[in-house]
Amino acid sequence: MEKPLKKGDLTQGNITRTLLTFTLPMMAGSLLQQCYNITDTLIVGQFVGSQALAAVGSAYALMVFLTSILLGLSMGSGTVFSQQFGAGDFSGMRRSVFMSFVLTGGITVFLNIAVFVWIDPILGWLSVPDDVYGMMRDYLVIIFAGIVFTFLSNFYSSLLRAVGDSVTPLIFFAISAVMNIGLDLFCILVLDMGIKGAALATVVSQGAGAVLIVWYTYAKRPELRVKREDMRFDRKGFGEILSFSSLTCIQQSIMNFGILLVQGLVNSFGTVVMAAFAAAVKIDSFAYTPVQEFGNAFSTFVAQNFGAGKKERIRRGVFSAVAVVAVFSVFVSVTVFIFARALMLIFVKPEDTEIIRTGMEYLRIEGAFYIGIGLLFLLYGYYRAVRRPVMSVILTVLSLGTRVGLSYWLASVPGIGETGIWWSIPVGWAIADLVGIGYYFFVNCGKYSEAV
Repeated sequence: MEKPLKKGDLTQGNITRTLLTFTLPMMAGSLLQQCYNITDTLIVGQFVGSQALAAVGSAYALMVFLTSILLGLSMGSGTVFSQQFGAGDFSGMRRSVFMSFVLTGGITVFLNIAVFVWIDPILGWLSVPDDVYGMMRDYLVIIFAGIVFTFLSNFYSSLLRAVGDSVTPLIFFAISAVMNIGLDLFCILVLDMGIKGAALATVVSQGAGAVLIVWYTYAKRPELRVKREDMRFDRKGFGEILSFSSLTCIQQSIMNFGILLVQGLVNSFGTVVMAAFAAAVKIDSFAYTPVQEFGNAFSTFVAQNFGAGKKERIRRGVFSAVAVVAVFSVFVSVTVFIFARALMLIFVKPEDTEIIRTGMEYLRIEGAFYIGIGLLFLLYGYYRAVRRPVMSVILTVLSLGTRVGLSYWLASVPGIGETGIWWSIPVGWAIADLVGIGYYFFVNCGKYSEAV
């Protein structure tokens, strides 16, 4: 007889339905979160100009790299929370929440200080053109002042999702996204603050979302509320948190550091390519965010079942997840390929023909292979959840290492240029996918089959 279903329990019920029910709010929440920078990009591109568009787009790569550190720490801790929730160890979970909060919060403070001290050397290293430098710096100084809100939002969203609640983060992301759009329009069109107004709107709306999700967790979820007796470190628990958090953080950081290196290469081609890349990457991120969130949801599903010892359910979940990702990825690839020009026109004025042409080329090359990144996100989530986070790091290194190395080589070949950067992306995905899938079947079909 099955045990009574806990709120947020992913260890029972129809696998595909359970995954989709849990994932859909996460997808919507992540798409709303994407709206922060996409809104800045859209409004800045249409009402401030192409130089401002290039500045916001290039800033996005640096922002994502820094916030990926906090996201990685939160995601790694979330895996531990999910395993403890699946095993029914609520007191252990609250201790883990406390230790993770202290660890991630301390790193947030360090990052906040570091980016203000080294912002000019970082921008110089990124080869930011002189006509964009001042605007990009102004934008980043304001954005980095709100890093603490990014930490709180990511941490508490990961905690709630770890225990099967993907709806609440969606609600607060929606509130923040609507605020961001309204404040963007007010600060840029009414107050004429330009790029600084876009940054201020983002920080204020993120701050509101962070305060709300912290309030909800403590007011409405008493089982997650850290008590005085939970505020202690134990070596084994902290070691587990540190291991999962640091390895997931390394994975996320490597992934986004590679993107940052590519951004530097893109910047060397000038403002037109920068602006095209800025717009196309927003479309790109929006297109594959659902499969990224499906991978994160799949990781929570696997982690809960791993904690509950349900290995056969995990195996069946793998095949269900692959089928869902394959169908969705093909649909999105076809859609992006057909509507590439229309999508670019959302961000770019019709008269900027060269920017549109370059962005369409990027979307039609890279966007044709979304199934590659979809499978890779599943592999990342799976290996993190079954206590093999090192494998996620290895796959990230393979994917990004190939992408960066191939980008710099092909971009230097006469007649290829920036097109080589676009082709390097799906090649990197394919190599990492082949290794990750091969390792999965080696572990599960060979002498290590007991490992799931």
